[in-house]
Amino acid sequence: MKLKKFAAAVMATMFTVTSVFMAPLSIGTVQAEEYWPSDIGISETEEAAIVMDVDSGAILYEQNMDVVHYPASITKVLTALVALENSELDEIVTFSSDAVYNCESGSSSIARDVGEQMTMEQCLYGMMLESANECAYAIGEHVAGGSISDFVDMMNAKAKELGCTSTHFNNSNGLPDEDHYTTAHDMALIARAAYQNEEFQTIVGTKSYTIPPTNIHSDPTPLNNHHAMLNFYKTSKYLYDYCVGGKTGYTDVANSTLVTYAKKDGMTLVCVIMNATSPNHYIDTTNLFNYCFDNFTVYNVSENADLFTDIAAKDTGLLSTDIDLLKVGENGSVILPTTVDFSAATATIEPVEDSDEGVIGRIVYTYAGRTVGSAELIYTESEAGDAYPFHNLDEEEGGSSLEYIKIDFKLILGCILLLAALVGAVILLKKQWDKFLMFKYRVLDPRKKTKSRYKKIEDKRGKRRRTRKRK
Repeated sequence: MKLKKFAAAVMATMFTVTSVFMAPLSIGTVQAEEYWPSDIGISETEEAAIVMDVDSGAILYEQNMDVVHYPASITKVLTALVALENSELDEIVTFSSDAVYNCESGSSSIARDVGEQMTMEQCLYGMMLESANECAYAIGEHVAGGSISDFVDMMNAKAKELGCTSTHFNNSNGLPDEDHYTTAHDMALIARAAYQNEEFQTIVGTKSYTIPPTNIHSDPTPLNNHHAMLNFYKTSKYLYDYCVGGKTGYTDVANSTLVTYAKKDGMTLVCVIMNATSPNHYIDTTNLFNYCFDNFTVYNVSENADLFTDIAAKDTGLLSTDIDLLKVGENGSVILPTTVDFSAATATIEPVEDSDEGVIGRIVYTYAGRTVGSAELIYTESEAGDAYPFHNLDEEEGGSSLEYIKIDFKLILGCILLLAALVGAVILLKKQWDKFLMFKYRVLDPRKKTKSRYKKIEDKRGKRRRTRKRK
């Protein structure tokens, strides 16, 4: 396995070298053709918006995405993610006095009482469908062992881990707080990560749910999803066929905020709207989804990245129908404008170290100055020797009478590395020699010739003058 991993690492390195040396050859032609759809506007110039592909992380559209705003209840997307990663759905959550009474009067609630008990799953449904603030508080206390401030620290740590750079949360429910803010960009990163959790997908995509009787409430508690693009909530005007979930938010200082997920034609998109005026957050989300679904196409990398396999087979001989030391992860995807195909994207390799899943690198694709997707490079589980009929058994022990050639893979790979190093050295030396010749031609040689020529002319004239005077 170590030999195989070493071989795969060598191939990944060669891919990287190939992409580095070949990339400059196509810059002139690619740049002129790169186009990114952006011919759409949203209702308000002060509104912040972003559409991100959930699978690849590519940003398809943005307006004011890095401007800081108050998130209101879309905060609960991160609350749910942290809770799901740090608890079990059947854990019993007990509502404290702080959870019940430390929420703003008149804010979203399902009227829980002090000492009431529900499962974590029921609390999550109450928080994400009805936006119940006491559920968000109780969830935070439970996950962090009774301390809401410790849970907030967990939220901020998770946001930082996801790449958020302009975010600071100060509570678990999104109620107004000067130190509680984020951006549409950061919320998209959070929302994307959350949707990769299957339990989260189920919860935010649920239109209605019933909490059974508890130790306090003898009657069931019906819940309805407030997201009007997913569920008939007060009106059917904003229902959207491709919506699969989301979270609403509103406060006087935040205005309307919205996180929405939609699926169509193999694409899963998330749209974040902040600082909007109702109902523009629904209208703009619908328009942005329609525009992106119409103007972008998603590609599966493993089904389209034949070029890399061909390069590996040609340059190293290590990939064939008999032995595949390296393969592209099946879940990698690239999203591009419909005006171009997969070959328009530029690929580079990023090595990955110490992976327990056999991942030794990532193919990262860019187009029009944007990252549009990636895929994992994985070394296969079968041993290299298993694909060959070579063995050393005697004929009496079941071996063949035929003689086989023993192939030293370490030697072959060593030669490949040496050859790659020599090629690199030759290229480097050639560049340095070319620089020297250019310097010599432009600086050294012209000056020597000019200086020498004028000296000779001056000497001749001096001799002629001296000769005439003697006469």
